[in-house]
Amino acid sequence: MIGFLIGTIHSKQPPLLQLTVNGVGYDIQSPMSTFYALPEVGEQATVLTHLHVREDAMLLFGFATELEKKLFRELIKVNGIGAKMGIAILSSMSVAEFVGYVNEADSMAITKIPGVGKKTAERLVIEMQDKLKSWQQDPNLSLLESSLVKLNVLAKPTNDVSAVQALLALGYKLVQAEKMVKSVDKGLSLEETIKKALQQA
Repeated sequence: MIGFLIGTIHSKQPPLLQLTVNGVGYDIQSPMSTFYALPEVGEQATVLTHLHVREDAMLLFGFATELEKKLFRELIKVNGIGAKMGIAILSSMSVAEFVGYVNEADSMAITKIPGVGKKTAERLVIEMQDKLKSWQQDPNLSLLESSLVKLNVLAKPTNDVSAVQALLALGYKLVQAEKMVKSVDKGLSLEETIKKALQQA
């Protein structure tokens, strides 16, 4: 099991992160919350990882915090919630927001996540309420929320095509993704564009 990687960020094209570790490049799929917290391309970063083994592939998923990684692992245990949807959930809302919605049994708020319908949202609430009940008392949850406010994003011109592609990878339809990106102000970094677009959902 690969628990974490320390290396140099080679590229950031959400949802794919490429990290160079001792001359080896790792393809890592990550939620947008992780991209917001990572340093710029060319800088060193520590990425917490989860190795997902399937019959046809081995996929590496990366996270900025232990809470993100822990929640991802709980999500993929839920029937009908795969790794892709787990990434979409973490990209659409913070760990604290998701924990709050589950504990409040607010399944309607969870349906705003792309690919999550009413039945899936209700299943998430039912299956995760007991597991997440104690999370709201976790001091790390509030610390995570305050630290992620200070976003460290790429200082590169916005690439609308890349932003649309990232939204498609997160489960949005093409027409919806293009509309979301179009509503965002120009001149922002790629990650800021995606973040603002997600807020339009």
